[in-house]
Amino acid sequence: MAEIEEYISSGILELYVYGALSDKESREVTAVLREYPEVEKEVEEIEDALQKLAAGIAPYNPEALLSTLKSKLSSRTPVRQLSPESSQRTRWVSYIGWAASLVFLIGLFFLFQQNSELRRSLTEAETKNSIIEQQIADIRDEAENTKQILAAIRDNNISRIPLQGQEGFSEAYATVYWNDIDDTAYIDAKGLPEPPRGQVYQVWSLTMQPLTPTSLGLLDDFAGDENKIFSLENANQSEAFGITLEPEGGSETPTMDQLYVLGTVAAP
Repeated sequence: MAEIEEYISSGILELYVYGALSDKESREVTAVLREYPEVEKEVEEIEDALQKLAAGIAPYNPEALLSTLKSKLSSRTPVRQLSPESSQRTRWVSYIGWAASLVFLIGLFFLFQQNSELRRSLTEAETKNSIIEQQIADIRDEAENTKQILAAIRDNNISRIPLQGQEGFSEAYATVYWNDIDDTAYIDAKGLPEPPRGQVYQVWSLTMQPLTPTSLGLLDDFAGDENKIFSLENANQSEAFGITLEPEGGSETPTMDQLYVLGTVAAP
């Protein structure tokens, strides 16, 4: 695009790499980098070129650097003869000029390094902020869900049915909060142990005469639900509720030797 080419050739990317832009301008350039890969590539090339330039002139070897400077100075063709004093002064002026350029480039290199580190820190901070914002959103959603559950189980139309542990699972317990007005059953399964891998709890609505079990559904993601409260639809004329441990995916009929808890609905 012509506009991008003009943007690249405007010189603002060099100023961005050198850290010479204001915070607002830097953020604007960062936004452009994210949107246009060709601009990001241009910045990477500028950074690479500056690193090579700075590495090439960095004074890691003072003797070699001095030799290079002398060579550059001696290769210049004199325009006129100078007195020894003037010649010495000229050499010092030249040395100072080269030294000043060297200091400028080294300073530019370190400024570039600091700017790169600052931009990395900014990116890391933005990532952390995004994670924190997501965590806050999740907490708010969970709090809202908890609020709705509490309001539901405190409704006047709610029937509370405690489910007691059965033979072999005497320490297990659960509670069903059943609203027969909106046909919703809330299962508080905090008293059930985490199911083994490949198995899942299944909730049953029971009628007694004759004994007929009807599946209300599975307690999916049992380990991931901290509250262990599950909402299931129940439009049945339930006389009792039971929870069994079944193979993953559930069963058509309850596995009676895996009946963990059972409780009857109190007569009105």
